[in-house]
Amino acid sequence: MTGSTADAGASATPPEHQDATRLLAAEAAWARAGAGRLVLLRGATGTGRTTVLEAAVTDARAHGMRVLRARCSPRDRAVPYATVLQLMAPVTEFGDARFAGDERASADLFRRVLHSYADRAPLLIAVDDVHLADPASHRWLVESARHVDRLRILLVVTERSQYDVDPAAPGLTHTLSPALVRTLTLAPLTVNSAAELVRSAHADAPEPWVDDCVRAGAGNPLLLRALLDDLGAGRHPTVPKTSAALYPGAYPAAVSWWLDSAGPATGEVARALAALDEGWDGGTPRDLPSGHATCPAEELAAVIAELAGADPARVTGWLTAMSGLGVLRPDPDGRPRYAHPLLRDAVLTGVPATRRRAVHAAAAETMHRHGVSPDTVARQLLLSDPVGEPWASAALQEAASLALRDGRTSDAVAFLRRVLEEPLPDARRQRLLTELGSLEYKAQTSSAGIPRLSEALRLPGAPQDTVRAAVALGTALAGRGRTLAAVDVLRTVEDELTDRPQLIRTLQTASVLLSEQDQTVRNEVYRWLCDAAEHSPELVGTAGHALVVRHAATAGLIPAAEAMRRLRALLAQPADPLTEPFLIGTAAAVAQWADELPEAERLVERGLVGQRPDVLHPMHEALVNVRADILAARGEHARLLADPCPRERARTGPSNRQAHVLLSLVATGEEARALRLADGFDLRSAPDSWELNRFLYARGVVRAATGDTAGALHDFLECGRRQSAREVVSPIVTPWRTAAAECRLALARPREAIALAEEELRLARVWNTPRMTGRSLRVLAAATGGRRGLELAEEAVRLLRGGPVGTEAELVSALIVRGRGLTAAGDRGRARACLREAAERAERLGATRQWALAEEALAESGARRSAPARTGSRSLTTSERRIAELAADGRTNTEIADLLHLARRTVETHLTSSYRKLGIRRRGELPGTLGRTNGQ
Repeated sequence: MTGSTADAGASATPPEHQDATRLLAAEAAWARAGAGRLVLLRGATGTGRTTVLEAAVTDARAHGMRVLRARCSPRDRAVPYATVLQLMAPVTEFGDARFAGDERASADLFRRVLHSYADRAPLLIAVDDVHLADPASHRWLVESARHVDRLRILLVVTERSQYDVDPAAPGLTHTLSPALVRTLTLAPLTVNSAAELVRSAHADAPEPWVDDCVRAGAGNPLLLRALLDDLGAGRHPTVPKTSAALYPGAYPAAVSWWLDSAGPATGEVARALAALDEGWDGGTPRDLPSGHATCPAEELAAVIAELAGADPARVTGWLTAMSGLGVLRPDPDGRPRYAHPLLRDAVLTGVPATRRRAVHAAAAETMHRHGVSPDTVARQLLLSDPVGEPWASAALQEAASLALRDGRTSDAVAFLRRVLEEPLPDARRQRLLTELGSLEYKAQTSSAGIPRLSEALRLPGAPQDTVRAAVALGTALAGRGRTLAAVDVLRTVEDELTDRPQLIRTLQTASVLLSEQDQTVRNEVYRWLCDAAEHSPELVGTAGHALVVRHAATAGLIPAAEAMRRLRALLAQPADPLTEPFLIGTAAAVAQWADELPEAERLVERGLVGQRPDVLHPMHEALVNVRADILAARGEHARLLADPCPRERARTGPSNRQAHVLLSLVATGEEARALRLADGFDLRSAPDSWELNRFLYARGVVRAATGDTAGALHDFLECGRRQSAREVVSPIVTPWRTAAAECRLALARPREAIALAEEELRLARVWNTPRMTGRSLRVLAAATGGRRGLELAEEAVRLLRGGPVGTEAELVSALIVRGRGLTAAGDRGRARACLREAAERAERLGATRQWALAEEALAESGARRSAPARTGSRSLTTSERRIAELAADGRTNTEIADLLHLARRTVETHLTSSYRKLGIRRRGELPGTLGRTNGQ
């Protein structure tokens, strides 16, 4: 943007002025013909009254009219006839006249001189800002207007007409008959008119920049032209939000003049509104508790009136009038706000910061008394100094709770930081520091999370609050890879609570869970836990016993049915609120391993609902991980890939979530993308945690899929070494033995492959679920080959056919192995039927890699390879079909997301994929398309 066309912009005449100019030209013609006229040109400050009057003067002179003109000023009000004397200054006869002493004689003298002057040629009398005329001149103009129709005179006066907080005095024509005056009110610039003015000055300006200028101009030609002057040098690729960026700036000066013209009362109201407007940046939640207003216009008027000491009714009128002019615009919550931040800032220019903060504090208190929403009150308090009253901290805390409920974590953090500036007792400060430190750690908005949690733990408070602070701090430390320090923190607090057995059990349970991040610490903690559960079970509690069950499951010591029986019995017992999350989360993890996916899902949702989003807890992430494990078990790869990885805390290693993304990418045929992601991690500094082991397994799957069999084998064996060192020998967590067996088989080392597969089958039979046992049978079948291998593959298929939800993907793999075995045995007909079933099941699952393997095996059997059904309803995955059918039933994306517990973005991704596969473009085409296909 350049200023090369600034002159053109300055001379551009908006349509609103053109209409007035045409009217004045017509009235001047009547005056020249002998029929005098009075035209009153009204308008708000800055709407261009003077500009139109100047155009009339130019036109009158062009048509041979004489011109007498005056511009009224507040300084002249104390001087009688100051305005009339300005008018008469060019009249030669007036210089020779004797000035009368009293008002009547003086008025008569002025009238005679005027008539004498008008007899010689048509006359234009132009009086600008007549509302500022001195009283004597005002009366003379009114009286002269009564007789102007008999003279060749066009009397044009401009008068400010704007709704101010202080009522205006009666106008010039207040006592005149309407028949004597033509009144024209200049309207504010329309959006289109203002945009044309901007484009005339900056022809190459982008539309967003033009729109910003239009809003900052607020429908006011004066403000818009001043802004364009300031922006004319092309120094601002965006319209600034502060006046300081325009220093010294014609725009701030124009706004200041606009306020001065409105009077001190209006200026106070305008500045009070601007201060409130500052506090509304960031928005207000729509769904507020009953009884809380978002400060609509009627409430706002009362608040502003109280702040500015003004009449509420007049403030309401001013807000309405300014909205009509374009100075204010309603936001989505109905509050009138300044049309642009630059305009708001210019209104506040010159108001000291201390006064602004005081206004914000007063506004917050007033709003609080008026029952305005805590969020709105809190935003004012963010800009104020500490108030020192209980209502202020209460409003800030309630606003933080509302923000968390709405997912606005950054707002909650800001509100809680502000609460800490208020005077608080130590116990309450401890709770706040725990909440704030937890949120800051989760959101990574600063590095203050752990120091705040440490400070919270040092403060005296209720024992339950101290335990919460300790668990939150331990969770944060473990997340930074400092597992030993995390456990030490919990043990230190445990030593201080010798008379609180329930709280001690909570700390001990948290220690066990946090120890999962470090192999050495984990083994030590679990030895203590298992010993205590055996010899002093009353010291462990239900959550501790649940962890013992989980440990026995991962150690390959108990079957799934027995583990679930024990956990259900524990869940049926009364639970302490502080330890219940550990019990629920542990049961959810074991239920997922046991292929009890519906029960696992219910436990996950129950556990997450019971979690406080504002306090760090180790079970929250554990539950989120179990939810991802459930999706993976169901083969819901699209959901795992469509939901973006949450921004994870600063960590030195990869996560379980990222491991699932790798596995899903491989399953859906995106091996190259998976390899890039896997190679993006440097595992040398990663902590020795279970998540690293899960990632190693996933990376091995990626390497195997991309042809790096040796690299894959290394990853699987390293995963196994680490898991065994943690006493995790069961394949329920990571089936590394069968994965390594497949690699050894590919490297022509069948004996080693058989040994690994047999060991995993032995452990899988201990756990005794179809999915795990079927997988082990399938890999052992592939490694064994021959008739025995075919028998093992058939056993795997039988077992998996009757398996619960989540075994479908394993069934496909078993069918492929069985099909290959039948092909090798020469039974090609049965082999093809088996492999076609595998391909069809893989296609329904959206498992691209398995489909490709099935098609490859079909080709080996002599069958013709078919192209995948990439279009039509048969190409829809289970998730895509479910979402498409709900959309076809008329449900919105939000409703579908809530119903299926998905992110809205996931729903949108699935629908986009479904549209492409079905060959449609609109949601409305779904019912017919799905209906026609289903009918075929």
